[in-house]
Amino acid sequence: MSDTNKGAVHLDSASFDTTLAEAGDMPVLVDFYADWCGPCKMAAPIIEEMAEEYAGKAIIAKVDVDANNELAGKFGVMSIPTVIVFKNGKEVKRQSGFAGKQGFIALLDAAMV
Repeated sequence: MSDTNKGAVHLDSASFDTTLAEAGDMPVLVDFYADWCGPCKMAAPIIEEMAEEYAGKAIIAKVDVDANNELAGKFGVMSIPTVIVFKNGKEVKRQSGFAGKQGFIALLDAAMV
């Protein structure tokens, strides 16, 4: 998690569980994406902005489904982008498709209460 304040943290199978465990009750928003996905490209700069805006309040992360298809399968990600918010290591919110910045913020803020 050394990427704090430097944009979204890129996770893989090795770092995923560790990141969730270290986050404790801080929400972790994970963007499941692929480089070839048009809506994912629209979401990417928003996810990076949110990483800066929520620094210290939430962890904003990304998982490349092509490189980490086992993680996508584990969480039942059938379409991308899919954004999942975890808290205390468990999924609490999910949004499939490009929700826009307000949609992503609403998803994360709902998990912060």
